[in-house]
Amino acid sequence: GLPPPLSFCLQCKEFTFHTGYEVLIQRLLDGRKMCKDVEDLLKQRAQAEERYGKELIQIARKAGGQTEINTLKAAFETLKQQIESVGNSHIQLAVMLKDELKGIEEFRERQKEQRKKYESAMERIQKSKLSHYKKTMESKKTYEQKCKEVDEAEQSFERISASGNQKHTEKSQNKAKQCRDAANEAENVYKQNIEQLDKVRTEWEQEHIKTCEVFQLQECDRITILRNSLWVHCNQLSMQCVKDDELYEEVRVSLENCVVESDMDYFIKTKMTGTQPPVLQQMEGRLSQTAELKECSYPVLFTHLSLPWFCRFSGLLHGSSKNNTESATPSAPPLGIYMFGSSCALRLTTFPFPVSFQNMDELDISEGDIVVVIEENEDGWWTAERNGQRGFVPGSYLKKL
Repeated sequence: GLPPPLSFCLQCKEFTFHTGYEVLIQRLLDGRKMCKDVEDLLKQRAQAEERYGKELIQIARKAGGQTEINTLKAAFETLKQQIESVGNSHIQLAVMLKDELKGIEEFRERQKEQRKKYESAMERIQKSKLSHYKKTMESKKTYEQKCKEVDEAEQSFERISASGNQKHTEKSQNKAKQCRDAANEAENVYKQNIEQLDKVRTEWEQEHIKTCEVFQLQECDRITILRNSLWVHCNQLSMQCVKDDELYEEVRVSLENCVVESDMDYFIKTKMTGTQPPVLQQMEGRLSQTAELKECSYPVLFTHLSLPWFCRFSGLLHGSSKNNTESATPSAPPLGIYMFGSSCALRLTTFPFPVSFQNMDELDISEGDIVVVIEENEDGWWTAERNGQRGFVPGSYLKKL
């Protein structure tokens, strides 16, 4: 079978020593310190969980995302909600840890009160034992001294009796008798003290055994309580991880419902301004009756906004007279056919006179003339051809047919 359990009842060989009991007391004090260490751990962990939870809530509430739309916005809103939920769950975990902390504190204080009661009783009985032991040892010393005096008195009586002096003999005999009486008295006191000391020792032993049993039970309870508390703490942390994962799973489910095409369609449907490009209004002016439009795949209408503007425009953009008319390749494919005209706001008007440009390399054209664009230059002056003549015309005055 199993060996008998060891006992906390630690004895000492020396009658006046209480080393075993002092070792037990120190063990209980160390256990009390351990309780406080566990309490500090739970307290700091609770504070950390509370701070973490509050920070998560602040993060969730300060997060933006208002500019997003449809399913992605819903997923992001779910994420914010679940982050806040995670924060609240960690705050709740902090509350649970504080409750566990409070339970350990109450347990520690209950053990302290119980231990103090037994410590007081043991202190009293130990003092009594030491006091009676001291008294017994003193009575023993007195008894031994009296016995020595008896021996000396009897030896003196024998010597005096041998001398034959009757007077001294009687005196010596009386002294010896007194010493024997004193020794007998000392013996009785010594015997009583031994009996009393044995009684106190028995009481101390019983109290010591009872106290050790209580202390052993206290230590078992303390280890059990702390073990269970740490176990519960780990379970709470594990459950918190599971709870966090469940909350984040809600976000993953929401993200599964986030469809790119759906968000694109939602934006198009809610912000749609039309499905067809605007149609350019065709405006007609009084064109020359004799003008014949040549068929071309690139017809444009050359419009004139205002003559003074054109003069300024010609001076700013064109600068000096262009001399690269001959450099244009005659065989280059035309970019388009343009009609010279006049446009003001939403109507066309006819110039009462033809427009003649100032420079020699500029092509003279009038409203209603159709020109073939050879090259569109970046400076705004385009190379055009009309009736076999080639030159520069302002591109802004041309309009496609």
